[in-house]
Amino acid sequence: MGIIKVENIRVFAHHGCLTEETKIGSDYRVDLKVNADFQASAISDLLSDTVDYVFLNRIVREEMVKPTHLLETVAKRIVTRILNEEKKVQKVTVKISKLNPPIGGDVEMVTIKMTEKRKKHL
Repeated sequence: MGIIKVENIRVFAHHGCLTEETKIGSDYRVDLKVNADFQASAISDLLSDTVDYVFLNRIVREEMVKPTHLLETVAKRIVTRILNEEKKVQKVTVKISKLNPPIGGDVEMVTIKMTEKRKKHL
């Protein structure tokens, strides 16, 4: 088993419960970690035998541009798509941070973190 991390993906998006947040938009940081078996790719040296981090980055960007009220909702979409579209992935962790959130006070970021494992079929 191995880990791929795609860290500090910077995205501008329109998430939030306040009308101003969805109109004006905010800067976000997304950190992604996936667990997968790299034994085949380590031997074959073929991209098709591993999890392509370009694919992971694309899913994050595609889901982040769809406005939502809650970061939990967009995190769930990212996790679900990765598990549905890349069978080599066994576990996904996504962290989404809203930078400089409008919550009153000097707050650098707020972050949600979601982890899901592939369900085993009996």
